[in-house]
Amino acid sequence: MKNDDLDSLLVNIGKIVKHLRTEEGISQLALGNHVGLSANQVGRIERAEGNPTVKTLFGIAKHYNIDIKEFFNEPITKK
Repeated sequence: MKNDDLDSLLVNIGKIVKHLRTEEGISQLALGNHVGLSANQVGRIERAEGNPTVKTLFGIAKHYNIDIKEFFNEPITKK
């Protein structure tokens, strides 16, 4: 996987996490509390500044009752 591909994937994951969180109407801190992360860690994922582990993505997917594969689908267009 090229770096550009990885960067695009991380940006998409971040957009999805932010979209799910804002649709639920909760803060980064609240999401972090649900999935065992700090608010800072959630923010880093949303800004594509980190490389979340499979365990982290699984926890977020479980919280939102979605399949982990959703993070790897086509990019979300809503900002």
